[in-house]
Amino acid sequence: MDNAREVAKQTMALILAGGRGSRLKDLTDTRAKPSVYFGGKFRIIDFALSNCVNSGITGIGVVTQYKSHSLLRHLQAGWSFFRNQLNEYIDFLPASQRIDEEHWYQGTADAVFQNVDIIKDHRPKYVLVLAGDHIYKMDYAALILDHIRMGSPLTVACIPVPRHQATAFGVMNIDENNLVVDFVEKPQDPPAMPNNPGMSLASMGIYVFDADFLYDVLQKDAENPNSRRDFGMDIIPALVGQRKVHAHDFSKSCIRNRGNRDLIYWRDVGTIDAYWEANMDIVSIQPQLDIYDYNWPIWTNHMQLPPAKFVQDISGASTIFRNSVASAGCIISGSSINMSLLFNSCRVHSSCFLSESVLMPFCIIHRGCRMTKVILDRGCELPRGMIIGEDAEADSRRFYRSEGGVTLVTRAMLRRLQQSEPELFVDFDNYKAPQGPSY
Repeated sequence: MDNAREVAKQTMALILAGGRGSRLKDLTDTRAKPSVYFGGKFRIIDFALSNCVNSGITGIGVVTQYKSHSLLRHLQAGWSFFRNQLNEYIDFLPASQRIDEEHWYQGTADAVFQNVDIIKDHRPKYVLVLAGDHIYKMDYAALILDHIRMGSPLTVACIPVPRHQATAFGVMNIDENNLVVDFVEKPQDPPAMPNNPGMSLASMGIYVFDADFLYDVLQKDAENPNSRRDFGMDIIPALVGQRKVHAHDFSKSCIRNRGNRDLIYWRDVGTIDAYWEANMDIVSIQPQLDIYDYNWPIWTNHMQLPPAKFVQDISGASTIFRNSVASAGCIISGSSINMSLLFNSCRVHSSCFLSESVLMPFCIIHRGCRMTKVILDRGCELPRGMIIGEDAEADSRRFYRSEGGVTLVTRAMLRRLQQSEPELFVDFDNYKAPQGPSY
């Protein structure tokens, strides 16, 4: 424990949160991917930040670029409890052309390089580089201790993934001592793991560097005119060739599900289908992701809201709420909710049926609506009797429908639909729920 606490205090974490996440379609039209809502009350970035705090790492930099206003507002509102007197800090590092006046962040490595002077000011011994857009629980102190034990200047956390999914990741081969002997970024034909032809060993986008070594590597990369300024594309493959990279097995540092100690949970929620599936993990009877573990809490911004409320409708029909999650401020009146997840301050009026759906904050569902496998973006308001998720052709024409049959609905889509099919909105109520903060 003392060793873990010591290495945590010697570490600065850098969370790369500047990506758009275009595969999440319209969900990232107004916000960066790490700022997307998840799990009923969180943002995606809360998981990496919570892992840092729970691991004892309280020196954190968050690197932002694409449409970062929502993310920065969330961080300011929910992550302002660090105390400078105890050498705790969370630095916001937006793209600001610190190196020259021509370029914003050109890649993941460049995003770190442009902030090297800030990192050096904090004098860390180790630098932990994290992606801000994955869902998992991990003890970073255990990872850093493993990094020290293996003795390489760079350690990459890894996890087996199905080969057909590995095209989205960096894929590696390791020897019997966990030395990385081959690394390729997002291969079209991912190499299989030895003795496991259906799986590939994927990088989790989590790197531990000896700080002085990182500064030197980034400087050399910046001087290379042919570099793409990316960790996965350039830096890691080059260091693998120099035999300077070890792999860390995620199973050694994963915070296990209390109900299933064999489960290793890590999700890249980079597509609409993957995002929906991860949220469905939360509402399942035995959830794979344990967010109810008080020993490893997921921290976030808390609005001051009343408890959720479930009432009968005017005719006396009761609300039926099965295998679902409703956050604070929700009011559900005489409707049936099944396998669904409602963020704060949602309103579901009478005689509605919701199944396998995700409602982000401040959504309003008027009387008689039916929804199946739907994601409603923040602040959406559905008119009476609207049906989504039962007619693939109509859903594809009106909204965005994924390959897995998940329908994404945003306010912009509803505005366009009201113009093209105004008859659907004839009985549209004028009642508007409080929309809360603009972020």
